[in-house]
Amino acid sequence: METYTSNIVESDKGWRIWWQLTRPHTLTAAFVPVLLGTALAVQYGEIDWLLFLAMLTASILIQAATNMFNEYYDYARGLDNENSIGIGGAIVRNGVKPSTVKGLAFGLYGISFLLGLYICANSSWWLAVIGLVCMAAGYFYTGGPVPIAYTPLGEIVAGFFMGIVIILISFFIQTGTVTSLSVLISIPIFILVGMILMANNIRDLDGDKENGRKTLAILIGRKNAINLLGAGFALSYIWVAALVIAGFFTPWLLITLISIPKAFKAYKGFIGKTMPIQMMPAMKATAQTNTIFGFLLSIGLFISYI
Repeated sequence: METYTSNIVESDKGWRIWWQLTRPHTLTAAFVPVLLGTALAVQYGEIDWLLFLAMLTASILIQAATNMFNEYYDYARGLDNENSIGIGGAIVRNGVKPSTVKGLAFGLYGISFLLGLYICANSSWWLAVIGLVCMAAGYFYTGGPVPIAYTPLGEIVAGFFMGIVIILISFFIQTGTVTSLSVLISIPIFILVGMILMANNIRDLDGDKENGRKTLAILIGRKNAINLLGAGFALSYIWVAALVIAGFFTPWLLITLISIPKAFKAYKGFIGKTMPIQMMPAMKATAQTNTIFGFLLSIGLFISYI
């Protein structure tokens, strides 16, 4: 009985290690754009739910794989140790072999590639090129000789691919086109996804500086980075309000304003903090802002087309 109980505990621990390796708090950054692009497509006809599920799964797997590449390369470059804050920790704390983490990431890419073939076969093969570029961006975010994450471009690249590109692909596979409105509605998600990376870089600013990174947070300083985070939140809400005032969308999109307290909590949570552990709640609130905002924006679109 004791051995059986021990096996259950070890099995549960093992499951948690692999789950944590995906960095689940970041996966909504892949889910929200797919949902939003699909919600916008509702007005053009019936939704192909198999394509939706394929796109959703592929996006989540690419995001999880990107996180694994992040863990592998940060470990390989000596940036992570067992005391590091905010990482999955599978390698430095749980003893998972680095080669296993890297191999699993490529395996998830392989599954995403197969899903991409299904998506292309039912929409356009031009998406194969875009999909490969997205996968390359995920890999080179922390891989390669000059990782994107180590430069001031991290927020822009992440926001562009995880916000604008995924939304437009999700919209295109349902409608066969890309419209100006689909681009306009993607901008606040572009900003908020970028702010998730900004929050991460604010937390890791001191450690990143010691290891030679040149993130935007390092270049402009902690105080300015926090203010930029707040400005990014504000601009996202102003953008949606402007789209409604201009008559592009119905006032139902103003339901996103419900998420303002979460954004304010994220912004305030960084002020006066210098220790990474102190900033974890603010980081979590930043990711939650993107999630809640994106869900509410999608709901507003769905209601508008009923």
